[in-house]
Amino acid sequence: MININKDFYKKEDAAIPILNRGLQYGDAVFETLRLANNKIFFWEDHYFRLMATMRMLRMEIPMNFTLEFLQEEILKTAKKQTENTSNSFRVKLLIWRSANGKYTPESNDVSFAILCEPLATSFYVLEDKPYEVELFKDYYIAPDLLGTLKTTNRIINVLGSIFAKENSYQNCLLLNTEKKVVEALNGNIFIRNGKTFKTPPLKDGCIQGIIRKQLLKIFKSTEAYTVVEESVSPFELQKADELFITNAIVGIQPVTHYRKKQFETTEAKNLLAKLNTVARTN
Repeated sequence: MININKDFYKKEDAAIPILNRGLQYGDAVFETLRLANNKIFFWEDHYFRLMATMRMLRMEIPMNFTLEFLQEEILKTAKKQTENTSNSFRVKLLIWRSANGKYTPESNDVSFAILCEPLATSFYVLEDKPYEVELFKDYYIAPDLLGTLKTTNRIINVLGSIFAKENSYQNCLLLNTEKKVVEALNGNIFIRNGKTFKTPPLKDGCIQGIIRKQLLKIFKSTEAYTVVEESVSPFELQKADELFITNAIVGIQPVTHYRKKQFETTEAKNLLAKLNTVARTN
């Protein structure tokens, strides 16, 4: 079942108008959430990121779009998924400007939809299998504020995913116009040298990721680790001891291979245990 503005539809019956601004112009934002046992992981962080994004894009935030209202609608949608017995879901909360108009909308009012897909586990796990990445260099991300927002303008991610599939890679890393490594197709990146971790800064154009934020907190509260937010050059990848990708669904995805380089995965496993602890108590 899909929730569109509080009304529920079977997937085969759910529809939006052909003039939908998300379809016509990419005038929409979204959050991808992990839900398990009626708990949305890091929900407050997702909610405040969503509100900040809507404000920056000049969308009219309805008075009822409170943290509690959207949480209740997400939980109701998950409970409607009667086609399976899972209690864990990948949730997509999609919000678009609902007015007509061309580039200039007739109003800034919004509509929303909530979609759920079952997940196999209620916590983050590491799959012990090869995971190879490559640089995607056909197109580049602009290092500006828009690049940090979760909008539906993801064509570079689509093209990069097609490139990865055609060449049997599990993922690709994206570059900005200054030829710095910014992020993966579906998440932020961290590299490790010894006990020092590095992740690209937001000014380079990477998504302001929720798990990125949680790991930065974990690093800063653990004396054993040092973390810096600095630009990452492609040349650093082959010198790193470890490389991993983070997002709200998988948590941490270790990369095992990049070209001739084979990475360790030890610290990713240690960090995943800490992340699971934070997710349960958050």
